[in-house]
Amino acid sequence: MKLRELLALIFVKVMQKLRGLLTATIWVSVFAAPLMLFSAHPLLNSAGVLLTTQAILLLQPTHTPKQKKQGTNLHAVFNLTSILTLIAALVVIEYNKISHGGDHFESPHAILGLITYILFFLQAIVGIAQYYIPALFGGVDNAKKVYKYHRMSGYLILLMSFVTIAAATQTGTNKKLLHIQLWIVIVASVATLVGIVPRIKKQKLGLD
Repeated sequence: MKLRELLALIFVKVMQKLRGLLTATIWVSVFAAPLMLFSAHPLLNSAGVLLTTQAILLLQPTHTPKQKKQGTNLHAVFNLTSILTLIAALVVIEYNKISHGGDHFESPHAILGLITYILFFLQAIVGIAQYYIPALFGGVDNAKKVYKYHRMSGYLILLMSFVTIAAATQTGTNKKLLHIQLWIVIVASVATLVGIVPRIKKQKLGLD
Protein backbone atom coordinates (compact mmCIF):
# COMPACT_ATOMS: atom_id res chain seq x y z
CA MET A 1 0.00 0.00 0.00
CA LYS A 2 1.36 3.40 -1.01
CA LEU A 3 1.88 6.09 1.61
CA ARG A 4 -0.85 8.26 0.08
CA GLU A 5 -3.34 5.40 0.21
CA LEU A 6 -2.35 4.57 3.79
CA LEU A 7 -2.79 8.17 4.90
CA ALA A 8 -6.15 8.34 3.15
CA LEU A 9 -7.25 5.14 4.89
CA ILE A 10 -6.16 6.45 8.30
CA PHE A 11 -7.98 9.74 7.65
CA VAL A 12 -11.22 7.93 6.75
CA LYS A 13 -10.94 5.72 9.85
CA VAL A 14 -10.50 8.79 12.05
CA MET A 15 -13.55 10.42 10.46
CA GLN A 16 -15.58 7.28 11.11
CA LYS A 17 -14.67 7.49 14.79
CA LEU A 18 -16.04 11.04 14.80
CA ARG A 19 -19.49 9.96 13.60
CA GLY A 20 -20.86 10.58 17.08
CA LEU A 21 -19.44 14.11 17.25
CA LEU A 22 -22.64 15.75 16.03
CA THR A 23 -24.82 13.89 18.51
CA ALA A 24 -22.36 14.56 21.34
CA THR A 25 -22.32 18.28 20.52
CA ILE A 26 -26.11 18.47 20.62
CA TRP A 27 -26.38 16.48 23.85
CA VAL A 28 -23.79 18.63 25.62
CA SER A 29 -25.65 21.78 24.54
CA VAL A 30 -29.00 20.40 25.68
CA PHE A 31 -27.79 19.31 29.10
CA ALA A 32 -25.96 22.60 29.57
CA ALA A 33 -29.29 24.43 29.27
CA PRO A 34 -32.33 24.19 31.56
CA LEU A 35 -34.07 20.86 30.91
CA MET A 36 -37.70 20.86 29.81
CA LEU A 37 -40.05 18.84 27.61
CA PHE A 38 -38.57 20.40 24.48
CA SER A 39 -35.13 19.07 25.45
CA ALA A 40 -36.18 15.56 24.42
CA HIS A 41 -36.68 16.71 20.82
CA PRO A 42 -33.03 17.43 19.91
CA LEU A 43 -31.82 14.55 22.11
CA LEU A 44 -34.03 12.02 20.33
CA ASN A 45 -33.46 13.44 16.85
CA SER A 46 -29.69 13.44 17.16
CA ALA A 47 -29.76 9.89 18.57
CA GLY A 48 -31.90 8.82 15.62
CA VAL A 49 -29.44 10.27 13.12
CA LEU A 50 -26.54 8.55 14.89
CA LEU A 51 -28.37 5.22 14.77
CA THR A 52 -29.02 5.68 11.05
CA THR A 53 -25.36 6.50 10.45
CA GLN A 54 -24.31 3.35 12.28
CA ALA A 55 -26.87 1.33 10.32
CA ILE A 56 -25.29 2.52 7.07
CA LEU A 57 -21.76 1.70 8.23
CA LEU A 58 -22.84 -1.84 9.12
CA LEU A 59 -23.35 -2.53 5.42
CA GLN A 60 -20.19 -0.75 4.23
CA PRO A 61 -19.05 -3.14 2.99
CA THR A 62 -20.18 -6.73 3.49
CA HIS A 63 -18.53 -9.48 1.45
CA THR A 64 -19.71 -13.01 2.27
CA PRO A 65 -23.37 -14.12 2.25
CA LYS A 66 -23.18 -14.58 6.04
CA GLN A 67 -21.83 -11.05 6.50
CA LYS A 68 -24.52 -9.65 4.22
CA LYS A 69 -27.29 -11.43 6.12
CA GLN A 70 -25.97 -10.41 9.54
CA GLY A 71 -25.28 -6.88 8.34
CA THR A 72 -28.74 -6.52 6.84
CA ASN A 73 -30.48 -7.79 9.99
CA LEU A 74 -28.48 -5.40 12.19
CA HIS A 75 -29.10 -2.62 9.65
CA ALA A 76 -32.83 -3.24 10.03
CA VAL A 77 -32.66 -3.28 13.84
CA PHE A 78 -30.68 -0.03 14.01
CA ASN A 79 -32.95 1.68 11.50
CA LEU A 80 -36.12 0.49 13.21
CA THR A 81 -34.79 1.84 16.50
CA SER A 82 -33.92 5.08 14.72
CA ILE A 83 -37.43 5.39 13.28
CA LEU A 84 -39.02 4.86 16.70
CA THR A 85 -36.66 7.45 18.16
CA LEU A 86 -37.51 9.97 15.45
CA ILE A 87 -41.25 9.37 15.87
CA ALA A 88 -40.85 10.05 19.58
CA ALA A 89 -38.99 13.29 18.75
CA LEU A 90 -41.84 14.35 16.45
CA VAL A 91 -44.47 13.57 19.10
CA VAL A 92 -42.54 15.58 21.69
CA ILE A 93 -42.21 18.69 19.55
CA GLU A 94 -45.83 18.55 18.39
CA TYR A 95 -47.12 18.14 21.94
CA ASN A 96 -44.87 20.98 23.03
CA LYS A 97 -46.15 23.22 20.22
CA ILE A 98 -49.80 22.38 21.00
CA SER A 99 -49.41 22.91 24.74
CA HIS A 100 -47.82 26.32 24.17
CA GLY A 101 -50.02 27.36 21.25
CA GLY A 102 -46.99 27.59 18.97
CA ASP A 103 -46.95 27.72 15.18
CA HIS A 104 -46.54 24.47 13.28
CA PHE A 105 -44.21 23.81 10.34
CA GLU A 106 -43.46 27.43 9.49
CA SER A 107 -39.67 27.72 9.87
CA PRO A 108 -37.28 26.18 7.33
CA HIS A 109 -36.15 23.76 10.06
CA ALA A 110 -39.70 22.63 10.78
CA ILE A 111 -40.56 22.14 7.10
CA LEU A 112 -37.33 20.29 6.36
CA GLY A 113 -37.85 18.24 9.50
CA LEU A 114 -41.33 17.11 8.49
CA ILE A 115 -40.13 16.14 5.01
CA THR A 116 -37.19 14.26 6.52
CA TYR A 117 -39.42 12.38 8.96
CA ILE A 118 -41.68 11.27 6.12
CA LEU A 119 -38.74 10.18 3.97
CA PHE A 120 -37.24 8.21 6.85
CA PHE A 121 -40.54 6.41 7.36
CA LEU A 122 -40.98 5.60 3.66
CA GLN A 123 -37.35 4.48 3.41
CA ALA A 124 -37.85 2.06 6.29
CA ILE A 125 -41.02 0.59 4.81
CA VAL A 126 -39.38 -0.01 1.42
CA GLY A 127 -36.23 -1.44 3.01
CA ILE A 128 -38.11 -3.92 5.18
CA ALA A 129 -40.43 -4.92 2.34
CA GLN A 130 -37.72 -5.49 -0.27
CA TYR A 131 -35.63 -7.73 1.97
CA TYR A 132 -38.15 -9.50 4.19
CA ILE A 133 -41.27 -9.48 2.01
CA PRO A 134 -39.90 -9.65 -1.59
CA ALA A 135 -43.21 -11.11 -2.79
CA LEU A 136 -44.60 -7.58 -2.65
CA PHE A 137 -42.25 -6.74 -5.54
CA GLY A 138 -43.05 -9.89 -7.49
CA GLY A 139 -40.19 -11.99 -6.15
CA VAL A 140 -36.61 -11.79 -4.89
CA ASP A 141 -35.12 -10.80 -8.26
CA ASN A 142 -37.46 -7.85 -8.65
CA ALA A 143 -36.90 -6.80 -5.04
CA LYS A 144 -33.13 -6.80 -5.58
CA LYS A 145 -33.57 -4.34 -8.43
CA VAL A 146 -34.81 -1.81 -5.87
CA TYR A 147 -31.71 -2.15 -3.67
CA LYS A 148 -29.63 0.46 -5.50
CA TYR A 149 -32.42 3.04 -5.26
CA HIS A 150 -32.84 2.25 -1.57
CA ARG A 151 -29.11 2.84 -1.04
CA MET A 152 -29.10 6.09 -3.00
CA SER A 153 -32.11 7.48 -1.17
CA GLY A 154 -30.61 6.43 2.17
CA TYR A 155 -27.52 8.52 1.59
CA LEU A 156 -29.61 11.46 0.42
CA ILE A 157 -31.91 11.25 3.47
CA LEU A 158 -28.90 11.21 5.78
CA LEU A 159 -27.58 14.30 4.02
CA MET A 160 -30.98 15.94 4.38
CA SER A 161 -30.87 15.15 8.10
CA PHE A 162 -27.66 17.13 8.42
CA VAL A 163 -29.20 20.05 6.52
CA THR A 164 -32.23 19.95 8.82
CA ILE A 165 -30.00 20.01 11.91
CA ALA A 166 -28.05 22.91 10.43
CA ALA A 167 -31.33 24.76 9.89
CA ALA A 168 -32.18 24.15 13.56
CA THR A 169 -29.24 26.31 14.60
CA GLN A 170 -31.02 29.29 13.07
CA THR A 171 -34.22 28.89 15.09
CA GLY A 172 -35.09 31.24 17.91
CA THR A 173 -35.15 28.40 20.42
CA ASN A 174 -31.58 27.41 19.65
CA LYS A 175 -30.32 31.00 19.70
CA LYS A 176 -32.00 31.70 23.03
CA LEU A 177 -31.55 28.35 24.75
CA LEU A 178 -29.09 25.84 23.27
CA HIS A 179 -26.60 28.04 21.41
CA ILE A 180 -25.48 25.29 19.04
CA GLN A 181 -23.22 26.92 16.45
CA LEU A 182 -23.83 26.36 12.75
CA TRP A 183 -20.14 25.84 12.01
CA ILE A 184 -19.93 23.01 14.55
CA VAL A 185 -22.86 21.23 12.90
CA ILE A 186 -21.26 21.66 9.47
CA VAL A 187 -17.86 20.36 10.64
CA ALA A 188 -19.42 17.37 12.42
CA SER A 189 -21.65 16.57 9.44
CA VAL A 190 -18.74 16.75 7.00
CA ALA A 191 -16.65 14.52 9.28
CA THR A 192 -19.43 11.93 9.28
CA LEU A 193 -19.81 12.06 5.50
CA VAL A 194 -16.05 11.75 4.98
CA GLY A 195 -16.22 8.54 7.01
CA ILE A 196 -19.06 7.18 4.87
CA VAL A 197 -18.59 8.35 1.27
CA PRO A 198 -15.23 6.64 0.56
CA ARG A 199 -16.79 3.30 1.55
CA ILE A 200 -19.60 3.58 -0.98
CA LYS A 201 -19.33 0.92 -3.69
CA LYS A 202 -20.32 2.48 -7.00
CA GLN A 203 -21.36 -0.84 -8.48
CA LYS A 204 -23.99 -1.26 -5.76
CA LEU A 205 -25.51 2.01 -6.89
CA GLY A 206 -25.53 0.87 -10.48
CA LEU A 207 -22.89 3.45 -11.46
CA ASP A 208 -20.36 1.04 -12.99
